[in-house]
Amino acid sequence: MLLQPEQRQKLDPNDDGQFYAVPRLVTHVDDQFLDQLTNLYRQRLKPNTRIFDMMSSWVSHVPEEMAFAHVEGHGMNQEELNRNPRLDHYFIQDFNKNPQFPLADQDFDAVLNAVSIQYLQYPETVFQEIHRVLKPGGVAIISFSNRMFFQKAISAWREASSDEKRIELVKGYFNAVSGFSEPEVIKKQPSVPSILQMFGMGGSDPFYAVLAYRET
Repeated sequence: MLLQPEQRQKLDPNDDGQFYAVPRLVTHVDDQFLDQLTNLYRQRLKPNTRIFDMMSSWVSHVPEEMAFAHVEGHGMNQEELNRNPRLDHYFIQDFNKNPQFPLADQDFDAVLNAVSIQYLQYPETVFQEIHRVLKPGGVAIISFSNRMFFQKAISAWREASSDEKRIELVKGYFNAVSGFSEPEVIKKQPSVPSILQMFGMGGSDPFYAVLAYRET
């Protein structure tokens, strides 16, 4: 799957470094979403392994009771990353300018991306890099909801007519790379329709995760 140039466009073309210069010490999805994400990590991650938390922030949402050999972080705001207690090391890089990871081949047991996939303009290259840094048998877990910074999400994501279309988009990113397993989809729909949520009538954020393992 290869995005067309117009599908990579953002409404706000200004430098992403300016947009992320101010720390946002908040969570961008609700507690129920985060609980489901942590439970998924609890099920799929293994203790004492090496984790790469890409496009991270001040919290990584991995289970508190799990100890890892190393957690590498990445993001766009130094203060946010400094405040993340789970990171052993981090680097700052704009993957829309340079999608090549400064990381060794086959060095990580898991790559995590939480509620940020919608901002990647060159996801095909980034997913090649995810495959490169994963060990054989390692897992990549991409999670998202229906929230976003609309002006920074790529056109392909903004204009998707449903969350199911966005799931297919992420599956396509995995399938564009030779060597990943068939993507697995995990989803939890809110009990209240999204149109009612817009009017403050309860419900919760939908939870979606697409994950795959490096096979070769």
